[in-house]
Amino acid sequence: MAIKHNQQLPNNHFRKDWQRRVRVHFDQPGRKSRRRAARLSKAAAVAPRPVDKLRPVVRCPTLKYNRRARAGRGFTLVELKEAGIPRKLAPTIGISVDHRRQTTSQEALALNVERLKTYKARLILFPRKSGQHKKLDSSAEDVKAATEDKIVKKMHAALPIDSGVGLKHGFKEISKGDLPSGEENAFRKLRVARSDARLVGVREKRAKAKEDAEAEKKK
Repeated sequence: MAIKHNQQLPNNHFRKDWQRRVRVHFDQPGRKSRRRAARLSKAAAVAPRPVDKLRPVVRCPTLKYNRRARAGRGFTLVELKEAGIPRKLAPTIGISVDHRRQTTSQEALALNVERLKTYKARLILFPRKSGQHKKLDSSAEDVKAATEDKIVKKMHAALPIDSGVGLKHGFKEISKGDLPSGEENAFRKLRVARSDARLVGVREKRAKAKEDAEAEKKK
């Protein structure tokens, strides 16, 4: 409802029950501490396993953001096949799988396959029942070493992703020396040609006036 003139405000709600309806967040520092303690306790409970699943390196969509690398939803079936990991086994050993994603470039495929092989080489697979080692399980020595290792008890992610990962795998960072010079710049050539076409009449008139002035001096 529009307000006109100096009238009384209709149906004004200025008396709020602040004690019941307004909420403040003075407990934010305490919540931060509790969340961190919960993460540490979860990491200690699942140790020596990593906290997060292994995820692929993907590029952000659109031309504006594709220079940045981030974690994807899961590895494709082609990437798992190239790395020699069965698709049904992958989720059971901490590898996320996304059957809908498609790898469109060989660089991204090679990068994620290398990531899977690195994870596979570092993987220590514990037996489901202690002392009963099956075909894919790690040896008893590796299991004992991983159990006694104090590093694995710390909270960590499985192979964290670096945002500048593309620069390390075949992508070249452009410097000023790689840019074309003024003579080779196609955009500059187009601008000069457009300027010449626009100023052709002015330049002809200026040249003719200069010739007439020199002819007058000679007389």
